Formats: sequence, C-alpha cells, structure tokens
Amino acid sequence: MGDFAIFWEWLSFAARWLHVITAIAWIGSSFYFIALDLGLRKTPSLPPLAHGEEWQVHGGGFYHIQKYLVAPEFLPEHLTWFKWESYATWLSGFALLAIIYYVGADLYLIDRHVLDVPQWGAVAISIASIIVGWIAYNALCRSPIGKSQNGLMLVLFGILTAMAWAYTQVFTGRAAMLHMGVFTATIMTANVAMIIIPNQKIVVGDLKAGRVPDPKYGAIAKQRSLHNNYLTLPVIFFMLSSHYPLAFATQWNWLIASLIFLVGVVIRHYFNTRHARKGNPHWTWLAAVVLFLIIAWLSTGPKLANSGGEEVASRAAEPFLAASNFAEASLTVQTRCAMCHTIEPAWEGVHEPPKNVILDNDVAIANHAKDVAMQAGFSHAMPPGNVTDITPEERALIVAWFREGSGQ
Repeated sequence: MGDFAIFWEWLSFAARWLHVITAIAWIGSSFYFIALDLGLRKTPSLPPLAHGEEWQVHGGGFYHIQKYLVAPEFLPEHLTWFKWESYATWLSGFALLAIIYYVGADLYLIDRHVLDVPQWGAVAISIASIIVGWIAYNALCRSPIGKSQNGLMLVLFGILTAMAWAYTQVFTGRAAMLHMGVFTATIMTANVAMIIIPNQKIVVGDLKAGRVPDPKYGAIAKQRSLHNNYLTLPVIFFMLSSHYPLAFATQWNWLIASLIFLVGVVIRHYFNTRHARKGNPHWTWLAAVVLFLIIAWLSTGPKLANSGGEEVASRAAEPFLAASNFAEASLTVQTRCAMCHTIEPAWEGVHEPPKNVILDNDVAIANHAKDVAMQAGFSHAMPPGNVTDITPEERALIVAWFREGSGQ
C-alpha cells in the first residue's frame, strides 16, 4: 500500500502537471485571440467580406492577419482549429478532481459538520451540479435574457453567487471553492465543445457546399467566447485557492468567491478596452484593489466550524488509529508539526495552519495519515528546512506507522 500511495501521489502530480500545461495553452490562445479580435482595423485595402486586419511582429518576422465574420470567398484545405487546448484542460482537471476529491472524499470533499453524506452521495452531488450548471447556463443564453449582454451577465453573476453559497452548504470549504472553478470551467469548455466549434463547422460546411453561411452562428459563438474571456481569471483563482485557507476556510468564503468574479471582470475590462483602442480605464485597477481589500477583510472573519472543534475519524483513518506504533507516531507529529498545523499556530510568521491541515490531535493525524507520510516520511518536504529537527529515525517511524495502517 505504501508503494501504491507513492504511485497515486505521482499520478496526482502528473495530472496536475498536464492540467497546468493545457490550461496555459488554452488561456494563452484565448487571451491572444481576444486581443487580436479587439485590435482589428478596417483599411481600404481589405479584400471583399473581410472584417478587419492587423499586422504583428514576433519571433523575427511579420504576420498579416485578416478576419472574416462569416467566411472568405475561398477556404484553404488546411484550417487550424483551436479546441483541444480547452478539451484537454477540462479532462485533466476532472481527472485531478477525481484523483484527489472523489477518491479522498472522506477527507477533502465531505465535511460531516456541514452535511453528513456517504462518499458516493457527495460525488453524485458534485457531478450533478456540474452538469446542471451547464444546462441552466445554456438555457439562459438561449432565453430572451440572452439577447441583452449586460442583463445576461448580471443574471449569471447572481447564479454564480448562489452556487458559491450552495457549495459551502454541502462540501468542505476547500472543495466548495474548487467546485466553483470546476463549475465555471465546465461552462467555458462546454461553450467551446457545444456552441463555438459546432457553429464554426456549420459555417465551414455551408461554405464548402456553396451556400452562404448565416452570420448568426458567428454572433452566437462570439457571445460565448466573450463569456469565456471574462470567466478565465476567476477560474485561475479557484484553482489556486486550495493552497490558501484564508480564501476557503472562513465563514465568508462564498462571498469571497462571488467578489472574485467582479475582480476578474474589471481586470479583463481594462485589457479589453486597451486592446480595442477605446481608452485607458485606470479606474478598473482601483476597483480591483478595493475589491481585493474587501476580500482580505472578509477573510479575517470567523473561521469555519471544521477549522476547530472535535474532528470525526474517517473510515480510512481507523486502521491508522489502531496501528501498534500510532502513539509514538502521533507524538512525533504533534511535537514536530503541530506548532504550525493547529488552529492558532505558535510558529512566528505563520498565522493560519498551512492548507488548513490540523495535526494537533490523534484523530486529525490519522485522517491525514497519507499526507503526513508523503510530506514527512517518504520525503523531507516537511517541516520546511527541517526547522523542528525531525530525525531520520522519526521519519522512519512515520513510514512504518503508515505501512502498518495501510496494510502493507
């Protein structure tokens, strides 16, 4: 089991690595095309049906780019489609969600102080919320509200705020924040897979068949692309939030999640306006700073109930509690780790338990057996710089305790 745990840790790392790489590719291409689209200029030399053009310099050469809202009179055989960046990002992200939060649901997904549900129930709620979220969003875009861009964005913001609150009523704070990222990213990828790419294929098909493409398909795709543009920055925040308890482990985490969408919107508005050569709205940065300060202030509010109080042992923790050397291992962890991993850390400069991991009692240590073994047993990641002077013998003790508890 110890070797399997190491393999599982590397599998998680590989999925995370892939997720980051594909996300960089997707977000990079998305930002580039938004900037390109907004920077297009109309010139007298444009060919028929062309909407605009732009000259760019990069990598020692010059690029002359022209955009057609519908399609040009002639379509070349080779056509580059930008879709796999989005698909691979979502697939790798969902794999990471399953590896960490679904398999480790008792520890990372379920907070029995919030809602006592079986592991399969929590996973089912997670998957259902993701699917229903896309269906509701898509229906909203197709409704009369979807004809008003500003009205649609306001309603969408209300839905996202409601979902942020709802997730905190079901999952751990950490999982709730992450699910906001999954919920939003699913909308973005489904926009690509269900709307943008199919619409583009209809236009290409019409052109190849000699028909005049309907411009409505391009307009619909552009609307969804605009939504993706404004949702990108909040998704990145949610993906990073699991590292910061001040974001996910306080009473107002749902409100923090809501305000993050506004921060993302004003920042993207600044860059979109600049790219479109419509001015330099410096007020957006002031608004972003003010919103961020409000978020920081909200994070000083009461901590979530599961940040303290009596902890419940998960089923997976029971063998580790029953291990013959648990008392020694627990004493080692509480001596070497608990000065930081406690509700009120005693180590100077550490104000919150890292990742909200509490290791100041037997049940908490057993619940985090794998994390403790990986960080302080199989590797020397913890304590940082070995500031508490944990010995090789103590690390070997932690490994032996984990192996016994995991049945190896």
